[in-house]
Amino acid sequence: MMTLSGTHAYLFGGDKPWHADSWVASDDRVRGGKSQSYLDYSPGSKETVRFHGKLDITALGGAGFASQRSPDPQHWDLSSFQGLRLAIKNGDGKKYTLIVKDEILPKRPDGREQSSVSWESDFSGNGIELYIPWQSLKPTYRGKPLPDAKPLDLANVKRISIMMRSFFGEQEGPFDLELQYIVAATS
Repeated sequence: MMTLSGTHAYLFGGDKPWHADSWVASDDRVRGGKSQSYLDYSPGSKETVRFHGKLDITALGGAGFASQRSPDPQHWDLSSFQGLRLAIKNGDGKKYTLIVKDEILPKRPDGREQSSVSWESDFSGNGIELYIPWQSLKPTYRGKPLPDAKPLDLANVKRISIMMRSFFGEQEGPFDLELQYIVAATS
């Protein structure tokens, strides 16, 4: 991980170019839903990526999610940083969720991923840079708050995801978010 001026390190974008083709979709189709997401390079650029798709809430009774996650395996020691910065070049004004995980369990016998604690922060934006301090990440388990979770192990971050979810019927349909970078930052 390259640190610039000791204040931040690019995880995706900047001096760590996006490899959009290696990100993995994790949509509600694993639970019988119909949502679909994509992460690909914006037209004419490898400096930004587009997280887009369609959130379909009809199959799961108002619930639904579509997400893209960093490729496994990852291991980031982010303990010397205070949070993450996301640069959003363009957005649709909808609410998204940034997810950080420090534990990835072995797959179940049927090949599906086992659930583990997710550390989440909701955001929306267009043409802005967001700062998400570690203490603003809320622990959840399968989408529900988990207030008694053990602290996030910042020395052992395994995965970062971007998610579009329905928030139980609050939003649905097409979504589109263009990201420039995600960096670990001291402020």
